[in-house]
Amino acid sequence: MKQNTTQRLLDAAKTIWADYHAHPFVRGIADGTLDREKFKHYMVQDYLYLLDYARVFALGVAKSREKSAMSLFAGYVTQILDGEMDIHRGYMERLGISLDEAERTPMAQDNLSYVSYMLRVAYEEGPGEIAVAILSCALSYEVIAKEMTKRNPACAEYPFYGEWIRGYASPDYAAANEKLAELTEQLTSDYSEARLRRLEKIFIACSRYEGAFWDMAWEMRT
Repeated sequence: MKQNTTQRLLDAAKTIWADYHAHPFVRGIADGTLDREKFKHYMVQDYLYLLDYARVFALGVAKSREKSAMSLFAGYVTQILDGEMDIHRGYMERLGISLDEAERTPMAQDNLSYVSYMLRVAYEEGPGEIAVAILSCALSYEVIAKEMTKRNPACAEYPFYGEWIRGYASPDYAAANEKLAELTEQLTSDYSEARLRRLEKIFIACSRYEGAFWDMAWEMRT
């Protein structure tokens, strides 16, 4: 029986993902002790990241041949720009950062490298590869937030970081990820072993970039 593509990708990157939970930035959100200046740096960079992340989904619309895939990719563009980014806008307002200030902030080198890689995959390859380039970020945030609430259910009610945790541990976010995983399965159902190995390379690369993003946030690298 052919292995589920998404599970194959998760298995390929499991050691990388295991390290996320031990990262000091992630632990700082989980126990509520993270320095807010680090979180401020992260929020601005993640806001900039999401703008290009939405562009990757938009390229999925352009590359897809089936209406169902086009609709799913297009729906994620709206979800990012009008949903996930609302968390960022709310936090930036509390942190005293205007949208204009955020958009004028230079993208950190780690961030630029990550989005450049995803955009390269999106421009050069097909909709299945695009879905996989996106998948690491989308699923890892759900996994991280749910692990936080599993270890300490009270963390979701933290006065400052609780909103971030609730957003990524929410049923709505999980449902959106389920659709993304289903899209990935749909788009890669007829892939050869060679193409599946290519998907693994993309997913592992993006998973490593996710780890570098946490490093960037913790060290406040520019």
